[in-house]
Amino acid sequence: MKIFLATLFTLLSLQLHALTIKSINYEGLVHISESVALRMLDFAVGDTVDEKAIDKAIKQYFAQGYFEDVYTKTEDGVLTFYFKQKPIITKVELKGWKENDEEIRDNVVQIKKGTLYDERKLEAAKKRIIDAISQDGKIDSVVEIEKEILDNGSMKVTFIINEGEKIIIEELQYSGVQGLEKSAFNEVVANKEHQFMGWFWGRNDGKMSLADLQYDPLRIRDLYMQNGYLDAKVEEPFVRVNFDHYKASMSYQIVEGEIYTISKVSIYQVQQVLDEKELQKVISLVEGEPFNIKTFRDDAESIKTIVADYGYAYVQVVPDLKKNKEDNTVEVVFKVTPGDKVRIRDVIISGNNRTLDRIIRRELYLGPGDMYSLTDLKDSRNSLGRLGFFDGNTIEEKRVDNQTMDLIVKVKEAPTGNIQIGGGYGSYGGILLSVAVDDRNVWGSGIGVGIKAERSQRTENYSFSISNARLNDSDFSGNFSIYTSSYEYNDYTVNSDGLSIGTGHRFSRHVSGYLGYGYSKNSYEMLDDFNTSLDTYRYFENFDKSSITVSMSFDNTDDYYLPREGANISQSFEKSGLGATADFFKTRTKFGKYTGLEKLVGFDAILRYKARFNAVIDTGYLPIAERFYMGGIGSVRGYESYSISPKDPEDEFRRIGGTQTFSNSLELSLPLVPKAKMRLVTFVDWGFIGEDSLTEFSRGGYGAGLEWFSPVGPIQLMFSRPLNSQEGDRTAAFEFTMGQRF
Repeated sequence: MKIFLATLFTLLSLQLHALTIKSINYEGLVHISESVALRMLDFAVGDTVDEKAIDKAIKQYFAQGYFEDVYTKTEDGVLTFYFKQKPIITKVELKGWKENDEEIRDNVVQIKKGTLYDERKLEAAKKRIIDAISQDGKIDSVVEIEKEILDNGSMKVTFIINEGEKIIIEELQYSGVQGLEKSAFNEVVANKEHQFMGWFWGRNDGKMSLADLQYDPLRIRDLYMQNGYLDAKVEEPFVRVNFDHYKASMSYQIVEGEIYTISKVSIYQVQQVLDEKELQKVISLVEGEPFNIKTFRDDAESIKTIVADYGYAYVQVVPDLKKNKEDNTVEVVFKVTPGDKVRIRDVIISGNNRTLDRIIRRELYLGPGDMYSLTDLKDSRNSLGRLGFFDGNTIEEKRVDNQTMDLIVKVKEAPTGNIQIGGGYGSYGGILLSVAVDDRNVWGSGIGVGIKAERSQRTENYSFSISNARLNDSDFSGNFSIYTSSYEYNDYTVNSDGLSIGTGHRFSRHVSGYLGYGYSKNSYEMLDDFNTSLDTYRYFENFDKSSITVSMSFDNTDDYYLPREGANISQSFEKSGLGATADFFKTRTKFGKYTGLEKLVGFDAILRYKARFNAVIDTGYLPIAERFYMGGIGSVRGYESYSISPKDPEDEFRRIGGTQTFSNSLELSLPLVPKAKMRLVTFVDWGFIGEDSLTEFSRGGYGAGLEWFSPVGPIQLMFSRPLNSQEGDRTAAFEFTMGQRF
């Protein structure tokens, strides 16, 4: 009887709390449509439900993560769900650290505008910020989150960051070091001992980098292996930190072992594809010499390249070391697994919203149906870079199967049409300014057109030029220009009107030649107080020039504006006197070498060396305007353009130019604001010029400047000081150019 009554009461209770649904309504629902919301329910209109079923529905909605609260009301069979939406985050700010760094917002904070407010995500972002700061060696950082509801109901989130203290390494010890100098470790490790005046450029500030602590032992061991110590062991550093003063001491325990010499170098090919003698030619390791892990890696890469150049795109070179601890020798074995030969199925171009496909394809040394070549692939990347049309390019290898692949060429267009501006301030000429407009890639056709209107306190130059580096997509080039110019020297002005036309031919990937003809009429305007003898007046006779120029050039650099590898060399000869007054023979030589230092120093530093040699021989009449002068950007900075020159024996202020000149520059370009494409450059220039020998005049300059890839073109701002200046020299403290190569 008791069991029966209990069952009856339970059934009556369920019946009292059950509800037959006549209608289902939603209030405050935004992120989910009503049709989707209805499909998420386990019941529908007409069904009888209880509180348990409704609670389950509420939990399902809440689990979507869009709502702060979900609740229901029932009245006369009408079930209404009420939603309180989470606010949308419309503003995210950082205060106290990386406030304007969009990359930090994207990669560290990871909270985008328009996302829903979520406390867990904010806490996760807070932790990521602290972790990112700690990677810079700072500890005890504090991050607070400030939330503000805006008038439109959205939310502003501000991360208020108080950076912790930087740990300074006061003492760094290496125990067990005998074979190497301890100072050599400073060249490879990131965590270095603090030096006196550590804030000065080139000195060690001693700031700890926590992210590099785990890699520094590997760097030290790699240095040992470059010197033959194959058994060297470097333990993780023992770090002691004084948290009261944020000072640290570090120590490494090192077991050097013995130096291993190379007993034999051999190559084992799983499948014979090349003569072993051909592969041996690219190996630099020498039997009997200490083993060097760097040379070892380079040799493996060289073997891979030469095999891949025969079409084996998926070749694997697995090096092996067979150590003999009894006599401390090592046998080096390179195991080569070539795989199958690979052909290119298709070449796909992307990212060129301006430049025509054919302009890109004609620079590629691989096309559909070609056998794969690693060297051709690298040369194709560099060839695209030398165009100067793109801000960057990559060529991805998309594997189709073991014997075919697609090449995906991705480019990012760069502004090729720009306004070129140059100028500066000098002790003689005052403010100088020049303006030119050109486009090196008109309508994406690869044709260059330039209109120059240059005007300064001392110069006027107006010109029009057009050039095509690949006539009809061939290896021939062509150019034409016409100009009128006026240049004011100390006590006279040279006026010139002329034109030039020429054609070139590309003989190989890196070597090209040029043949051109030029004609100009030139006249002088003398100041009223101009005095000179009959002997020197011949320099200032009006003349016309008709000349032929022949030149050859080599260029294997990887970029037009900012090369990081390669060299360019050019040699030109000009002979005038073809039915005109001027009669001379002129030679010009230019050389540039570019070396990226990122692998050596860990950041994008570039070392440049540039040299120029010019000479002219008088074969009948050599006008003063055809002689050489030095000074300014392109020769010796710290002096006004064209101001360094031999002088008239009768007038020490009158410059008459030299017949031979040599100048060279050493530059170090460093990243300053990478995101803004701004770099810092330091330089030293030195040049020689003379009438009979190069030792007559010698001047130098040094300084620093900014290199900036601005939205309107590359800009150089140079601040310089002269070296070896003499009384009467015209010095210049500041110069700038826009639109020129670095």
